Amino acid sequence: MKFICIGRNYAAHAAELHQEAPKQPVFFLKPDSAITRCNRPFFLPDFSQEVHYETEIIVKINRLGKCIPEKFAHNYYEEIGLGVDLTARDLQRKCIQHGEPWEIAKAFDGSAVVGGFLPKSQFEDVQNLSFHLLLNGNKVQEGNSRDMLFTIDQLIAHVSQFITLRTGDILFTGTPVGVGPVHINDHLQGFLEGEKLFDFKVK
Repeated sequence: MKFICIGRNYAAHAAELHQEAPKQPVFFLKPDSAITRCNRPFFLPDFSQEVHYETEIIVKINRLGKCIPEKFAHNYYEEIGLGVDLTARDLQRKCIQHGEPWEIAKAFDGSAVVGGFLPKSQFEDVQNLSFHLLLNGNKVQEGNSRDMLFTIDQLIAHVSQFITLRTGDILFTGTPVGVGPVHINDHLQGFLEGEKLFDFKVK
């Protein structure tokens, strides 16, 4: 199982990071050791002083696929959920500044929070899903999948041109505007179409 994560898939988020919106999907990987399972605490690492939350719609791949045409991509997932791509922003900033890869800032242990999943069939349109994040009871981030630069099906088709998708892989589809830091004792709750899909604390 691997995590395929999409960067800058919402124009406003790209702008808040002072980066251009991409012309094609940008993706990176996290290993299976990055997982923080639903409702388990996330432990702040010692190597970063600026870990940010990035709330994202996630989809679970349900079959083996390679070079998937976009028109068939909808057959490769049946569940949609919500997760958090935790990012060591200070490390990422340094890596970008020096033109270095930034897996160190994205792929560390515990950096992929995976919440619950819901059947895709319960939604009329997966490209019109509202979601939001509460941080200590305050809404700090919200988005809608209609604002994605690249749709879920487009992402699956694109990624599968380069790497084989396997059953159980999880696709993080990008975060909207509003990312920010987490601190010890913070309480994060994520909601997709009004249903709470994750609830965890930072330790």
